[in-house]
Amino acid sequence: MRGEFNKNEICEITVIHADIVDKVKKLMPEEEKLYDLAELFKIFGDTTRIKILCALLKSEMCVCDIAATLGMNQSAVSHQLRILKQSKLVKYRKDGKVVYYSLADDHVIKIFEQGFNHIEE
Repeated sequence: MRGEFNKNEICEITVIHADIVDKVKKLMPEEEKLYDLAELFKIFGDTTRIKILCALLKSEMCVCDIAATLGMNQSAVSHQLRILKQSKLVKYRKDGKVVYYSLADDHVIKIFEQGFNHIEE
């Protein structure tokens, strides 16, 4: 019955609590910010990107190492890293001929921690 509403979970009458509606409307973020947040969450909707971020939670890594860890080809990893970089979730640094990737900041760690806490609840 997952995803379905039980009769006890919906109102039996239609009533608008104007004070609550007005208060929440005033507190809602701008439409553009909600769009940006939805776009961010879309990035987390891909298992490959999640695997890459999980690997980077453990260590800074180059594309070759990420590909070897995940059993993927470097081209596929590079494509996903480009998306993660554009979304400001990962950053890179060049050391000679090797490019190392890491998480962009602590926010990414917090998002993962919260996500894991939620699914393990």
